[in-house]
Amino acid sequence: MTARRKIAVISLTPSPPAPVATKSTLAALEVAFPADDLDVIYVLDILKRSRVRMIIAACVAGVTYLPDLLRGRKRLKYAFFRTNYVFRWIKREMARRIDPERHAFSIQIQSLFDASVRGVPNFIYTDHVHLENLKFEGFTDADLYSPGWRACELEIYDNAAMVFTWSSNVSRALIDGYGLAPDKVACVYTGSNAPVPVPVPQPPDVSRYERKEILFVGVDWVRKGGPVLLEAFRKLSERHPDATLTVVSRVPEEEDLSGVNHLGLVTLEDLPGCYARASVFCLPTRLEPFGNVFVEAMWHQLPVVATRVGALPDLVEDGVNGYLVPPGDTDALADMLSALLDDPESCARMGTASRDRAAGRYDWPLVAQDMCARIEATLDEKGASQ
Repeated sequence: MTARRKIAVISLTPSPPAPVATKSTLAALEVAFPADDLDVIYVLDILKRSRVRMIIAACVAGVTYLPDLLRGRKRLKYAFFRTNYVFRWIKREMARRIDPERHAFSIQIQSLFDASVRGVPNFIYTDHVHLENLKFEGFTDADLYSPGWRACELEIYDNAAMVFTWSSNVSRALIDGYGLAPDKVACVYTGSNAPVPVPVPQPPDVSRYERKEILFVGVDWVRKGGPVLLEAFRKLSERHPDATLTVVSRVPEEEDLSGVNHLGLVTLEDLPGCYARASVFCLPTRLEPFGNVFVEAMWHQLPVVATRVGALPDLVEDGVNGYLVPPGDTDALADMLSALLDDPESCARMGTASRDRAAGRYDWPLVAQDMCARIEATLDEKGASQ
């Protein structure tokens, strides 16, 4: 009987409170490697066991980024993990827990730390790299974390056997901005965190798109472009007075939401109902490394109106399953929404294209299978070279 392999899977923190994507990724890996044992290691749980070191780490981050923290340009809970002190601390802790004698390889979720250990091939699955932020509106060199941290980040990727990304723009950044070899980077995408509808009616019912219900889903109202959509919706109402806007978000009290169906935050289990009632999904985000809500909307056969930032050109093909507009352009946003509401048949076609794109690319079984095949091929290649 063949002994079961042990795979070290390293995440920052359990889910919750970690992003739901962490839980989804772990579930996908369990399916992809059914004959292996996953040894899940949570970095933050380990760090919290040393209260003194946590205090020192917070002080180091505070001193390193003091001017930005005082100006509100950075937040301590994010700066905490972006110092050489914490980087080396995590590196030592991983060396104590990941053993070449026990672990066949390791997979780390996200790229805030380096879980590589000599003798254990380490694979990374991430939706972002730090330098990609420079492509977002309003982000400058002054907003970057310290040169010391940026050197640590490069070390993370240099030590990896392969880096898996959620989107092609992150893959390009790793190759062009960080100097990784193209064969060391693979865009495998990601899956939906919310339940996907099965089965799907084909063809879609056009009456759904005739209802003219626009849906916004995003926790961070301002960063996700909520105020921009609200202004565009006011303009749109002149052309489509029967259009409605449903907002799933935590909205500041001073925001005027008159005429808007504000649901607040809803549970992940209740989100599918919101998507199912909608005609169009719109999230004019200003800064977005990925945005899993777009995947969820696509699975629910919705045409998508978004901004041309981050990974969104991967998700939305202009004129095929939706439209992309410049961030902050309320006129362009109102025009694209109006074009969709003018033509329910076109909405239905784009909704079908969204679903097809999701099923062919943003499906957890496909993502996990791709990662698994590439990992096994890399391990075979390393074994043959030894």
